[in-house]
Amino acid sequence: MSTQPLSFRMRPKTIDEVLGQTHLVGEGSIIRRMVTAKRLTSMILYGPPGIGKTSIASAIAGSTSYKFRTLNAVTNTKKDMQMVADEGKMSGSVILLLDEIHRLDKAKQDFLLPHLENGNIILIGATTSNPYHAINPAIRSRCQIFELHLLDPEDVEVALSRALEDTGRGLGDMTINITDEALEYLSVTSQGDVRSALNALELAALSSDKDASGAVNISLDDARACMQKSDLLYDKDGDQHYDVMSAFQKSIRGSDVDASLHYLARLIEAGDLVTIVRRLLVISYEDVGLANPQLASRTLDAIHSAERLGFPEARIPLSQAVIELALSPKSNSAIKSIDAALSDIRKKKTGSVPKHLKDAHYKSAEKLGHGVGYKYPHNYPNHVVRQQYLPDPLKSAAYYQKSDVSKYEKQLAEVYDKLKKI
Repeated sequence: MSTQPLSFRMRPKTIDEVLGQTHLVGEGSIIRRMVTAKRLTSMILYGPPGIGKTSIASAIAGSTSYKFRTLNAVTNTKKDMQMVADEGKMSGSVILLLDEIHRLDKAKQDFLLPHLENGNIILIGATTSNPYHAINPAIRSRCQIFELHLLDPEDVEVALSRALEDTGRGLGDMTINITDEALEYLSVTSQGDVRSALNALELAALSSDKDASGAVNISLDDARACMQKSDLLYDKDGDQHYDVMSAFQKSIRGSDVDASLHYLARLIEAGDLVTIVRRLLVISYEDVGLANPQLASRTLDAIHSAERLGFPEARIPLSQAVIELALSPKSNSAIKSIDAALSDIRKKKTGSVPKHLKDAHYKSAEKLGHGVGYKYPHNYPNHVVRQQYLPDPLKSAAYYQKSDVSKYEKQLAEVYDKLKKI
């Protein structure tokens, strides 16, 4: 049996063998049209690990007459790239799969650019990072950018079945009896990572005892022992970090308590208490805000309890806070109000502080007119008196964003209206 990992051996050789990603390789899709027309352009493929970036690149090469080379943006040198470029000059074009393209340094980037321009190299960059954030615009502008999607468990199961049946590249030369439960477990818990599922299958096949007939029997317990927990649940250092946080807050904001608990569970599974507690506190003020102002204090209490308890018990107060935040009435009047004020500040429409409001606690302040004419509100009925507080350029500005989503905010809005009439 080959010493190469099963996941490597089972990579698609043609575009028809690619699993999922029908938006890119299905009938009538962009990459399939490129392959059919044999008119390839440089591209960047991005998405989580193990979902087919390298597979698509090798399938493109296998479905065309182009030579195919693989390099890593970090470990391979400019000299390695020069060899690929020379090969491209000789043969017309060569497909270069450049892994971790988001880590390409400036010297290598400057070397590649002219070869992309003249067509010696057709670049297929692979990255787990969002190219709009992580890849230099000079490279990005010369490439089509395609996002790959997580594979469904059904797609992963197809990959496992192919590996079990393939006698040339897979495990078909072994007699393997795998239970339906084990196959389903590998397909589901891999979270769309085909590489992880295939590696687990291979480990189970090679490490399990053979029965009297020489067959290998893989049970659910065997699959569990061989399947490492997938990083796709939550990738703390990549785009998944921001995507999960975004989905977490948006689910709470949208009052979907079930989705909120799902994303909380992802964050808990990753052990990322710091992100959870910070995000919950932000949500309590940004999204619930004045609709339920007491909830911010209760959220902070839950945060303190979670930090003191640590995992696994921290999940309990965190769950309580998330449920209450998701089901609470929502108001963004506080953030809208301050952002409106900040907008004017940043546009420099500020003007000077009115003289009667300026500090007058020093000698000669009166000579400058500072504090002169200031009306002390506590000396007037209801402790309110009409006078100008905003600078002249903004004296008619209104920043407070009224809301009536809760009884408390209605009361605040009524007070605001009464004061405006004074």
